[in-house]
Amino acid sequence: MKRLLLSTTLITTLFSISTFAQETNTQALVTAAQKEGAVYSVGMPDSWANWKGTWADMSSHYGIKHQDTDMSSAQEIAKFAAEKNNATADIGDVGFAFARVAVQKGVTQPYKPTTWESIPDWAKDKDGHWALAYTGTISFISNNNLVKNPPKSWSDLLKGDYKVTVGDVGVAAQANNAVLAAAYAMGGNEANLKPAIDFFGKLAKQGRLSFTDPSVANLEKGEIEVAIMWDFNALNYRDQIDRSRFTVSIPQDGSVISGYTTIINKFAKHPNAAKLTREYIFSDKGQINLAEGYARPIRSDVTLPADIQAKLLPNSEYANVHPIKDFNAWQKSASQLPRQWQENVLINQQ
Repeated sequence: MKRLLLSTTLITTLFSISTFAQETNTQALVTAAQKEGAVYSVGMPDSWANWKGTWADMSSHYGIKHQDTDMSSAQEIAKFAAEKNNATADIGDVGFAFARVAVQKGVTQPYKPTTWESIPDWAKDKDGHWALAYTGTISFISNNNLVKNPPKSWSDLLKGDYKVTVGDVGVAAQANNAVLAAAYAMGGNEANLKPAIDFFGKLAKQGRLSFTDPSVANLEKGEIEVAIMWDFNALNYRDQIDRSRFTVSIPQDGSVISGYTTIINKFAKHPNAAKLTREYIFSDKGQINLAEGYARPIRSDVTLPADIQAKLLPNSEYANVHPIKDFNAWQKSASQLPRQWQENVLINQQ
C-alpha cells in the first residue's frame, strides 16, 4: 500500500513538473511573440475557415498585429523558397498534399503545440513541421427540390435519375479527390483509380454526368441537382442559401478525408509570433474558431458549442472515411488522371 502511494505521488509530481514546464515554455513564447508584435500570413484570409476569428483573438489576447496575402498552396511554398532571408511571410496554410513538398524544399521550421498528443498520427509530421488543423471530406450536396431521395452512398448515386456534378477533374483538387473517394469506396486506392473511372464512365453513359461549376451561385439558381464536393464547402453553401433546400451527406460506402496544415517559414522574421499562432490554432478556442467556419477540427477531444456543432455533420457520418496514405502513388495517379478521364469518361458522355 505504501509503495502504491509513493508511485501515485511520483506520477502526480512528474505530471505537475511537466505541466509547469509547458506553461513556462508557452509564456516564454508569448513574451517573445509580443516583442515581435506582428505576424504575416499567406493563404489564410478572413473568409476561409473563419481565420478572421483567429486573427481577432491573436490581436485581443496578445496584441499581435496581422496581415494576409491570399494565394494557393503552391504559390505559398514558392514564395517561402524565393524570398529566403528577405522573407515577407511568416506562416501559411497549405493542402495536405503540399505539406511534404514544403518540407522537402527546406522552407519550413518545426513547432509542436502543447496539444500535440491530441492530433492523430496520420495528420502530423513526427518532427513538427506540419499538422492538419482541420479536415475536409468528400461529400454529396443534393437539392431537395429536385432530388426526391438524396444519395447516401456511391451506390445510391449510380441508381439515381438526376444529374451529378463533379467539377473539373484533372484540374481542381476537389474534383480529383472526388475520384479518389469513389475509388476507396469501390475497392481501389491511391494507386488504382480504375474502379472510380469505371463508375463515372457509367454515369456518363447514362447521360447523368454534369460539369457545371459547383459554385454557391449555381446551387442557388437550381442548376445543380447533386454535386460532389468538400463537406466544408457544401455545408457553407447550404447555409448561405437556405438550409432546408439542401441535404449534405458523406458517402457511407467510403470517402477520402484530407485537410489543411500551417507551415511556418524557415526564414520567418516573426518566428515566435508564427509559432504562437499555431499554438492558438490547436487550442480549444482555436479549434472552435475553425468549426465556426465549417472546417472540421482535427482534435476530437474539443467540445464544440451546440450552435457550432449544429453547423457540422454528426461524427457518425465519418465512420468510413480514409486519409491518403501513399502520397507518391496518389501524385502519380493524379498526373495520369486527365488522360484517363478523357479516354474513359468524357468519351462516353451522352
